[in-house]
Amino acid sequence: MREAGTNVDIAVTPGSAAGVFAALYERHMPAVYRYIHYRVGNVHLTEDLTSTVFEKALTGFRRYRSDQATFLTWLMAIARNAVIDHYRRQGRRQEIALDNAVDVSSDNLSPEQEAIRNEELQRLRFCLAKLSLQEQEIVSCKFGAEMKNRQVAWMLSLSESNVGTILYRAVRKLRDCFREWENGKGR
Repeated sequence: MREAGTNVDIAVTPGSAAGVFAALYERHMPAVYRYIHYRVGNVHLTEDLTSTVFEKALTGFRRYRSDQATFLTWLMAIARNAVIDHYRRQGRRQEIALDNAVDVSSDNLSPEQEAIRNEELQRLRFCLAKLSLQEQEIVSCKFGAEMKNRQVAWMLSLSESNVGTILYRAVRKLRDCFREWENGKGR
């Protein structure tokens, strides 16, 4: 089997499926983790949901069709459903929480730089919360999981051009929100 959209051949035989899955796990786990962390903003919950995603992927691995989507796109669809299921069980509105979602090493930051970074994260959180749920989802996929527009489109059942348009408008809204904040209107 060839992973769609890549030059990687995946030879799956009954004895090698575990090894193939392990290699795919190593390659794609960071993107799944980042996406989930963008969506839930809690390290422990992110770890639990990431584990759930890969457990579901492992049990359904034989149903994966490389001619329909890349393995990452298939995994991200499972991750998206896991996050939706989590929020459905919690009965809460889905929002991007960035308290712990941005991995920026602060080892070399001065206290002033750390304060500026924290203020920027607060601004970003505020501006992201103003986006629609669909815009938040697309921003999470694009910048959290580093997915291509085509992968996001497949996962959300949208056209690739629609994803690009929504993403462009969301980024423009974020930019405008930051400008308003800088001009003192967002405080």
